[in-house]
Amino acid sequence: MSVLTTAGAARAPGHGRTGSGRERGAGPRSAAWSQLPCAVLGHRNDRGSSGGGVKRRSPCVDDQIGKKLGAEFIGTFLLVFGGCGSAIFAAAALGATKGILGIGGAELPAAGVVNYGIGYLGVALAFGLTVVCGAYGLGHVSGGHFNPAVSVGLATAKRFAWKDVPAYVVTQCLAAIAAVAVLWAIQAGRPGGFTIRQGSFASNAYGQENGRIFFDLPAAFIAELVLTALFVIVILGVTTKAASKAQAALGIGLMLTLIHLISIPITNTSVNPARSLGPALFERGTALGQLWLFIVAPVVGGALGAVVWKLATGGDETQTGESEAQGVELT
Repeated sequence: MSVLTTAGAARAPGHGRTGSGRERGAGPRSAAWSQLPCAVLGHRNDRGSSGGGVKRRSPCVDDQIGKKLGAEFIGTFLLVFGGCGSAIFAAAALGATKGILGIGGAELPAAGVVNYGIGYLGVALAFGLTVVCGAYGLGHVSGGHFNPAVSVGLATAKRFAWKDVPAYVVTQCLAAIAAVAVLWAIQAGRPGGFTIRQGSFASNAYGQENGRIFFDLPAAFIAELVLTALFVIVILGVTTKAASKAQAALGIGLMLTLIHLISIPITNTSVNPARSLGPALFERGTALGQLWLFIVAPVVGGALGAVVWKLATGGDETQTGESEAQGVELT
């Protein structure tokens, strides 16, 4: 959240109307105000005078949602491309044909390494790093959700407007599909060709399917629900007024890394319906048939995490910031 947003958008001294009826600050100060970044302006639609007179419309209003959705698209694309890309191209050991990560064409050298790949730890770090980079680079524009379950969780906690959730979710899903499309284009350039099979794009799964062995359906559902709930709780916690905003992205990235270290062997880790949707659409088959779990469990988990967090903190808005606050705004 921006400093001015959490401060309640304090009025500048002298803002209002003069005795002659002319609004103060209509000269250079007004021009300077109009050039402030939208994040600093607190994303407000109107600026009323201290005397209840003429309201001034923010110059950011008309294009604000477009900028937010653009940032969400880029951030979600980065998350899926970086995280799934590391699992596809760099995770498996040379000579393995299929592992629990389900990497297609894993017989090729991983990132130039002759005898081994980056493994679970490397993939977990890759997902965490993409969130850190995305939040620092784009969080001040859109809030840095990059995940439909996070958007739902923040809206449930009254930290994000429900009316904006559909646009965010659609954008995140489109970005994930675009990221996997680029990964497919790269995969197609493998020496000897490339055939799509289950796991070719690091899809999520439960049970046993085509050589990949994961935990059964109940365990997968519980893991995805609980881990997503914990993820949202951490996000809400590190973005309170009392928390260090400069370190919020780092805390969120570390939490996502931990989640992957726990659950890669369980489901290949989703906690993000968009991340699951992209690979499933390209792999089809079992991945598409099991997709429902990786939509339902994270979304329910995100909402549950918000409810638990509100109950644990008492829903005190003096600590959580204004209801319009969203995600990781680091300005």
